[in-house]
Amino acid sequence: MNNSSRKQFASFKEFYPFYLSEHSNDTNRRLHFVGTSGVIVLLCMVLLSQRWGLLWAIPVLGYGFAWVGHFVFEKNRPATFQHPIYSLISDFVMWRDILVRRLPW
Repeated sequence: MNNSSRKQFASFKEFYPFYLSEHSNDTNRRLHFVGTSGVIVLLCMVLLSQRWGLLWAIPVLGYGFAWVGHFVFEKNRPATFQHPIYSLISDFVMWRDILVRRLPW
């Protein structure tokens, strides 16, 4: 288990390095990238088609991939359990960092 349940973060800038340390496994990072990409595509599809009934699938898709990455490959608890807002923001920042190759794929 990680120390995220005890640690408080004063800012996102302070939190993000911790978030990355909880995503050191390549497969976990890849699963997050795939899940977040799916969330972005699905959200665009929902907005364009106005099929609002599909909105329920967004968290299932995003968290499904992420939680498999954490529980199966990283072997830790997702930071979102203790830091949901910073974790959600971090997921999209990490997605961008992988996309622009600041982080390895």
